[in-house]
Amino acid sequence: MRVAVTGAGGRLGRAVLAALAEAPFTGIAGPLAWRRPDYDLDDPDSGARLIARDRPELIVHAAAWTDVDGCARDPELAGRRNGDAVGRLAEAAAGAGVDLILVSTNEVFDGRRTDGRGYRPDDPPSPINAYGESKLAGEVAALAAFASADSQATLAIVRTSWLYGPPGNDFPEKIARAAERALAAGEALRVVGDETGSPTYTNDVADGIVEMIGSGELLAGVHHLVNGGTATRASWARAVLAGLGIAPRIEEVPGATWTRASTPPAWAVLEPTSMPSGEPLRPWTAALADYLPVLRRQLVGPGVAGGARR
Repeated sequence: MRVAVTGAGGRLGRAVLAALAEAPFTGIAGPLAWRRPDYDLDDPDSGARLIARDRPELIVHAAAWTDVDGCARDPELAGRRNGDAVGRLAEAAAGAGVDLILVSTNEVFDGRRTDGRGYRPDDPPSPINAYGESKLAGEVAALAAFASADSQATLAIVRTSWLYGPPGNDFPEKIARAAERALAAGEALRVVGDETGSPTYTNDVADGIVEMIGSGELLAGVHHLVNGGTATRASWARAVLAGLGIAPRIEEVPGATWTRASTPPAWAVLEPTSMPSGEPLRPWTAALADYLPVLRRQLVGPGVAGGARR
């Protein structure tokens, strides 16, 4: 099977490529890596050109503008990159009979849920920030493209939440860097305590996507691929630091402590859907334990700029 991955240089794109490379159904040639400049969210025709050139049977669309504060500062650009570009790719894929897996986000929901349950795939979306609005626009555009095409191609939407993983510069690495700075300064590490989500390892999402593809029949509709369980930013930070043996004094603070352009959902929890095997992804604590040796190696490199919030 010829499988193409957009955003092949990004965090999730890299993980999907690696998982596909080990999958028997991609053959000796392996997956097709679509990255800039060949595939560019700012070039609406690039998807159609690559489909004509490479003739894939399935595309995993992992490319997105994920700078949520950047999206808030320029919502029109966010709409073009995460909405319009998805629609154009979906139109080209559906027209050519190519299956599409579209990666989306928990931020299509407003995060105001108070019943302690995760958002289900059939819950009505209601984003509260420009990033979530743009990603929802992409979902809607892809659904419309596949609904109107005279094609047997399948569309699957995969939402995930609080992604982390190689090559670093993610929440676990940023919190570790911030903790080291706090210890050196003799200060408390301030971490957000009023945002709750589903920390999810990119390798696990990638494996879930590959399992979906390899099951023999791609499942149409919306799927929530997240590691099991929930955590606040603060409890996630504590788990990371305990695993690394870093022990600063932690002060939990509200997210409003820091001024930012975007408003994140306070409840970022998705209810996991089962894989074709019948099982959901493993608990986030088990996934984090697998990532910690990788994180330790990343911490040996240069310091990472940025705060401990995201």
